[in-house]
Amino acid sequence: MNFKQIDRRLFTILLIVFVQMLGASMAIPILPLYAQRQFELEPQIIAFLVSAFFAAQFLAGPTIGRLSDRYGRIPILIISQIGTAISFVMLGAAQGATILFLARIFDGITGGNIIVAQAYVTDITPREKRTEALGYIFAAFGLGFIFGPALGGVLSANFGERMPFYAAAVAATAVVILTWVTLDESLPPEQRQANRFSRRATLSPVEVLGNTPLLLVMLIAFVGQFGLGLLQATFALYGEAVLFQGYTPEATSLGIGLLFANVGIAQLITQTYILPRALRRYNDAWLVIAGNLSRAFSLFLFAVVVTPWPAAVATLFFAMGMGLVMPPLQSLATSTVSDEVRGGVLGLFQSAVNLSIIISTAVGGFIFSINPTYPYWLGALLSAVVIIPAIFLWRQSQPKPEKLATPAD
Repeated sequence: MNFKQIDRRLFTILLIVFVQMLGASMAIPILPLYAQRQFELEPQIIAFLVSAFFAAQFLAGPTIGRLSDRYGRIPILIISQIGTAISFVMLGAAQGATILFLARIFDGITGGNIIVAQAYVTDITPREKRTEALGYIFAAFGLGFIFGPALGGVLSANFGERMPFYAAAVAATAVVILTWVTLDESLPPEQRQANRFSRRATLSPVEVLGNTPLLLVMLIAFVGQFGLGLLQATFALYGEAVLFQGYTPEATSLGIGLLFANVGIAQLITQTYILPRALRRYNDAWLVIAGNLSRAFSLFLFAVVVTPWPAAVATLFFAMGMGLVMPPLQSLATSTVSDEVRGGVLGLFQSAVNLSIIISTAVGGFIFSINPTYPYWLGALLSAVVIIPAIFLWRQSQPKPEKLATPAD
């Protein structure tokens, strides 16, 4: 990453995403253990708790994206960040499982932070640089995950399991201040006005169904993310039952946090070093194929290992696979529609991802209760299967031979 060549606005949005993810990654990885230990919830109910956020965001995501197209990125970004801060306070102060569910649903409804941040990046970035710029968003994700989970594990081990949620609320509040003070609006007033009254301001179901490349992108995102949902719903429980079996609860929380930090390191390396270089040689669709191969291999490793060190290797391949798949898919999604609906199509894309995670996290707990490794076998299989539509997408992205040259008259 060449910092001298990065737009100041892009650097600012990356800083905001980093602080946001630092807070979220302190709290979310330990949420399943928190729910199990403090409220004695069963794995199946914990899976529904994880999926509650994604269910709410599935419903709200497209609306959040369209609102940011019409009224600007900054006001919607600030509102969503305030909702996230409130939800973390609710999690930390919860005295019953009902509040846990309400907090996750509230964060899902208001939590369009990343959707709007990605739309902001597409506003300020030329189309040919869009994949690389969106990759930097995932790099900021990764940087947050390097420090956040480990810090959350330390806070939980030393100050109790509620402390990471309060720390995450402080980080979310800092993001609100950062956004308000440092970030300029990316959509000029005339464009927002035009978006509000344009008939192209929304995507109708007929337009979506008639857009074959967009359908392929959303299908790949939906099936590919199923493995992520299975992992999110069960990894902390899997770590306690398999990887850290026999360890103390404090050591287990810290170990799981460090494994998530490993994901962050791999994500950062992928987005700042591997992806920019890969884009010089391969197109977006090819990278989607390679990323799913890496993700399938990683989930297979999770299914067969029983100790922390091999699992650390699996986290590297999983993060690399995610890093090679998601930015190209998002860039491909925005290239299938007009500029007036960039935020809306990213919201639609995120809804496809969230629907996948809703279903996978909901069933992940049930599959885990049968056998702790079954979610990873299923995730590996689906990550391999989704390579088939990715190949179709790659073939569609190839130049047509008859259009390469114009016959002389």
